[in-house]
Amino acid sequence: MERLINESLFLKIDAGVAKRSNATDSKSVTLVVSQVRILSPAFFKMDLPITREEAINVLKSMPQLDSDMNHYLESEAIMRKLAKKFNTDEEYWGMLGLLHDIDWTFTKNNWKEHGIKAKEMLKQIGFDEEFIENIQSHTYGYEEIPIFKERKRDSKIQHALAAAETITGIIHAYALMRGKKVSDMDAKGLKKKFLDKRFAANCNRDIIREIELTELTLDEFFELSIEAIKEIKEQVGLE
Repeated sequence: MERLINESLFLKIDAGVAKRSNATDSKSVTLVVSQVRILSPAFFKMDLPITREEAINVLKSMPQLDSDMNHYLESEAIMRKLAKKFNTDEEYWGMLGLLHDIDWTFTKNNWKEHGIKAKEMLKQIGFDEEFIENIQSHTYGYEEIPIFKERKRDSKIQHALAAAETITGIIHAYALMRGKKVSDMDAKGLKKKFLDKRFAANCNRDIIREIELTELTLDEFFELSIEAIKEIKEQVGLE
């Protein structure tokens, strides 16, 4: 039987029988399949130990600046949009965006512990090693975090998370410059700010460019990210 599963399509065979055809070539085989259903990849969801509401409560149980909560929510929104674009698990990708800085309250003044403290916290909640590694991957390459300084991101989901959480800084800063308006922001204007390295200078453009290691161009990523934040604008203090 030919491959029935790939990255974007899953087939479930309810009933089927393979039989040889009446062709003179004895090697030829006809596959007769009945009731083939196409299942969405959402059917194959990754296990998460807590719900989104519970994750929000975890974050709110710690002292949080409004700007930090905005960053978490914006990262989540973009990751969900990316998951939808890539036809994969929106809940899982969204949870990565939401909790990627779970330890920030405790590590913002001690960067060398960022990601390390996160592992302890996430493990205690019940997240598995793969989820934790994906979370930690957004800290790879930073001089301030020696343990991760030489590590490299090596998967689509890791490149996506790093790019998503970084682009939020430029989008939010650009919206504030525009009187908090994101509703009429477009990719062309955002791209100009992206190319101006003096604007939101702490947002590493090279990390954002990692989105090109997935299936998206920068322009597509800008459009997707703006749309994602437009959908939650009231939650993050934008208009």
